[in-house]
Amino acid sequence: MFNLKSVLLVVCMFVGLLSILIFLPHQKEELNASDYLRIHIRANSNSSVDQEVKYKVKDEIVKTLTPILSDAKTKEEAINLVNQNMEIITNVADGVLRANNFSYSSKAEIREEYFPTRSYEGFTLQSDVYDALILKLGSGKGDNWWCVVYPPMCFVPTDVGGKNVEYRSKILEIIKNFFK
Repeated sequence: MFNLKSVLLVVCMFVGLLSILIFLPHQKEELNASDYLRIHIRANSNSSVDQEVKYKVKDEIVKTLTPILSDAKTKEEAINLVNQNMEIITNVADGVLRANNFSYSSKAEIREEYFPTRSYEGFTLQSDVYDALILKLGSGKGDNWWCVVYPPMCFVPTDVGGKNVEYRSKILEIIKNFFK
């Protein structure tokens, strides 16, 4: 009725699911607001051109900070790295603004700030006071783009040493090979 491969597949899936259920909740419970370094890029206004350039700035900031932050093992290390590169951050943002013919500039700083509850791809950060890199474009009165710098949610290397990184699941490979 059941072949050995089917039984083993069900057992592997059960063990994997059980591992997720046991370990994942404990990991989430350990983190609180003091464990995160957020990033907010605030647009000059809610006009379509200001919102569009905000995303262009975001793309360049993520490209710039990804290699800088790739070795940060703690939030404090991430904060130090951002502070050491604050001039680079503003220069990158200002370069994007100038290239897109905007007359205003940017201002970057790390500070504590209260943030409401926000969700990001199935992950929720509760309302609280967080340390954050605030990058204000012009007046900074427009809608913002946000993410988490540490632990890295936005700043994950996709290219290492000029080679694209491919993420693979060893368990999935074993299962696929098992059915060949």
